[in-house]
Amino acid sequence: MRYTELNDWLTWQEKLHSSEIDMGLERVRTVAERMQLLTPDAQVVSVAGTNGKGSCVATLEALCVAQGVSVGAFTSPHLQRYNERIRVGGQTVTDQQICESFERIDQARGDISLTYFEFGTLAAIDIFHQQQVDVMLLEVGLGGRLDAVNIVDADVSIVTSIALDHEEWLGSDINVIGFEKAGIYRPHRWAICADEQAPSSVADYAHDIGAYWVAMGMSLNMTLDPVHKRWSWQGVTEEGGLLQRENLPLPKLPLPSVAAALQGFVLLGKPLPEHLSSLLENLTLSGRAQRVQHGGTHFLLDVAHNPAAAEMLAERLVGETCDGETHCIVAMMADKDRAGVFLALKPLISEWHVAGLPDNSRAASAAQLAQDLEQLGCPSTVHVNVPEAIAYLKGRVAQNDRVVIMGSFFTVAEALSVFGCDA
Repeated sequence: MRYTELNDWLTWQEKLHSSEIDMGLERVRTVAERMQLLTPDAQVVSVAGTNGKGSCVATLEALCVAQGVSVGAFTSPHLQRYNERIRVGGQTVTDQQICESFERIDQARGDISLTYFEFGTLAAIDIFHQQQVDVMLLEVGLGGRLDAVNIVDADVSIVTSIALDHEEWLGSDINVIGFEKAGIYRPHRWAICADEQAPSSVADYAHDIGAYWVAMGMSLNMTLDPVHKRWSWQGVTEEGGLLQRENLPLPKLPLPSVAAALQGFVLLGKPLPEHLSSLLENLTLSGRAQRVQHGGTHFLLDVAHNPAAAEMLAERLVGETCDGETHCIVAMMADKDRAGVFLALKPLISEWHVAGLPDNSRAASAAQLAQDLEQLGCPSTVHVNVPEAIAYLKGRVAQNDRVVIMGSFFTVAEALSVFGCDA
């Protein structure tokens, strides 16, 4: 075995390939073929989208567990431990399982170079094969068509949302981005789109390849009752009949992603649980509008890092009752649309606090973030890092205030460490 410790494997993988991201399927497909992973016995659901992918996978995973369906879920990135990326039956797999899978991949690849993400994708599929799960849930890392997840033909493919992000890889043409994400769809398989405003390229792709199209606002619908904070869901069965669930509690996760997950579960031929309302009420995902009480202060943690996600966070903040002021601690990557994120939240934030992520070379400096906000007419307080910003605010905010911590997975991970919370 090359390594016996997971961290050693991960450190080696980070340096193995010439670039962190290398979009294309030839190398990873060849290795998967050697490992006989390309045609899994399990049913497969692939999930792509700019935002809401993790929430969709989490909902599908919870539905499977509730109905006694053996399920494996692969997501990325992780918040605190790499193991969060690979779960079986709702539980993270062990270091030993991952290391043993990495060894099998290393033996199979020969002289083929793989990226960190490609290793992880193959490990997830391999572990799910070893565990003989009934359903595999695979979250796309970037784009869709050329993402490593797309080596497997999914029985159900879901696109949750489409907006601008990762423009250096996907471009700034929303139709092109839609085409890339729709690349996970397959002929004569179910193709779900949860974004009612999706560009025409998504539906065009699905129709061109002969996929079975299910779109929000058409056969898939959700009706919101904001007064009573309830909603109704309508979808289709495998046979094309209508299926409805009414008077459901609003989940803490993005509603379109949850609605798409319910539809995907039904199209796998699975019955929705009788206790669906209870399941939705208790559905949570670390770093997605996650609430933490610490030292008498109310914190809300969110990984929102693009304008579309920031707008969703703003809607959630508006919908919550807060008798005091809203403070925001933000740390972000330098390559994000920082101004777009700040504009979405600007009307709701009383006081801005910017922080650096000193150990992350991709992160914007606190000074850069302060300058961004200054250009929008928003003064801010500068902090070296997220823990310092949290410590500063804990003794200064009023009891009825709330503190939003957002901007990236790395930002939320720092906060979770301060609070001593597990992801």
